[in-house]
Amino acid sequence: MAWRGLGLLAALVLAAPPLTAQEVVGDAIPAPLTATPGDPARGRAIVASRQTGLCLLCHSGPFPEERFQGNLATSLAGAGSRWSAGQLRLRIVDSRRLQPDGPMPSFHRTEGLQRVGPAWRGQPILDAQQVEDVVAFLVTLRD
Repeated sequence: MAWRGLGLLAALVLAAPPLTAQEVVGDAIPAPLTATPGDPARGRAIVASRQTGLCLLCHSGPFPEERFQGNLATSLAGAGSRWSAGQLRLRIVDSRRLQPDGPMPSFHRTEGLQRVGPAWRGQPILDAQQVEDVVAFLVTLRD
């Protein structure tokens, strides 16, 4: 009897959608991509990193220690006042859903991309947890 219950549990787990399934609703991905909540401190480090997030190449924000911040895109200052967590999540995961010809890359989408080097094909710029960390940080930026 216990084995049948275990088999049913395994079938339910295997049939469940992956945590990174992204359901877009309007201009947002309302559900987190991971079961682990984002960490704002890790998110700030990703945003400020010139090797990981690369956000400051185009954006500026409240990072007084970072020189040479971008001016091509909107400032990240006040991002949490302008957009919800779900709206920020979609903009990070796949900004091209909102602005197909925009300059911001898709940081988590891996399919349907063009001009991707062979070493990076099929790999997101940011993994699901990193996306959640960045979202957790950006929602703290209020005017």
